[in-house]
Formats: sequence, C-alpha cells, structure tokens
Amino acid sequence: MVVQHAARSAQMPAPSNDFENCIEGIMSDAHHEESAIKTPKQLILAILAGFLVPIICIVLLVLYVTNEKTMGAGSDGLTQEAVAQRIKPVADVGFTLKDANAPKVLKTGEEVYKMACAACHATGAAGAPKFGDAGAWGARIAQGYSTIVKHAVEGIRGMPAKGGNPDLDEVEVARAVVLMTNSAGGKFSEPVVKAAAPAAEAAK
Repeated sequence: MVVQHAARSAQMPAPSNDFENCIEGIMSDAHHEESAIKTPKQLILAILAGFLVPIICIVLLVLYVTNEKTMGAGSDGLTQEAVAQRIKPVADVGFTLKDANAPKVLKTGEEVYKMACAACHATGAAGAPKFGDAGAWGARIAQGYSTIVKHAVEGIRGMPAKGGNPDLDEVEVARAVVLMTNSAGGKFSEPVVKAAAPAAEAAK
C-alpha cells in the first residue's frame, strides 16, 4: 500500500506557478510607474501651484474685462473738448436745462401736429379725421373755428384733451387745428398771439 501511494505521488504533476507569476508581474509594473513628486518640497510646490494658478487667471481676466483706455500726455485726452466732456456735471446728461422764468416759445402748428396729432390724424385711428381728408373734415369745419378748437383743447370722444399733451398751450393747439382743417379745405386764420407786456409794466 505504501509503495502504491508513493508511486501515485510521483506520478502527480507539480503545482502550477501561474499565481506567483501574476503577483511578480504586478509588482514589477508598480516599480516601473514612478510618481513625479519625489520630495516634500515638490509636493509643497505642487499644492501652491494648484492654488495660485487659478487665482492669477481670475485676476488677469478681471483686469482684461475692466480695462479702460487711459489718457496720457500727448494724446487727445488733454484737448479742451475731452476735458470739458470729462468734467461735465452728471446731471446735465440727457436733460435740457431751461430757465423757468424765460418766456415760453410757442410751437408751430406743424410741430404740434407731428408731436401730438399725427399718431391718430395721419392714420385715421380711433375714428379721427385724416389729415387732408375733406370729406371727413367737412362737417367739423362747418361747426366753426371756436367749436373745433374747444373740442381739441378739452377733448372729445376718443381724443384726449390737447391731444394727450397737457403741456401744450391753447394757442399751440389752435395752430395745429388750423393746419389740419385748412389742409381739408378750411379757411381759418392762425390765432393771434398777444404781445408780452413790457418788463416795466409787468413789474407794477
């Protein structure tokens, strides 16, 4: 029996070395792949670079976006016009300063028409008689100058008072009425503007 067991053991093949070969291969690959950071100094530099590079990029981007053309000596920035533009009061931008005590300059009938009347009377919107339409203006002209001007100043039906511009003077409204009615066959004369009283009489 012992002889048969020994004989069988001698006939069995030796254990495979595949597992050992796999482990050796992995360890060999690990030795070949070395890290770029080998010293603590290199590690510190890598960390600092990771923080500083994004910060520098952000600062440069902000400077690029907010950069304005600077004026230096010898450039057009020192001309009288450029200096006056820079020191001009901010309150003047977009506004026209007017003397409240100065006499009002009345607009012409054409100016008032373009400003307040044309939106409806040029197209016939909201039933407004169109400019130059004798048929549409005929019945209104027959009512007389005073009635038409009264309706224009106070408003009537779909038309607001003074064409929707309360700052217009009644004389300005009347001028626009004369312009429109005469374009359709009317024979009205523009209103007479009374001359302003002399300053000496106004002070009394």
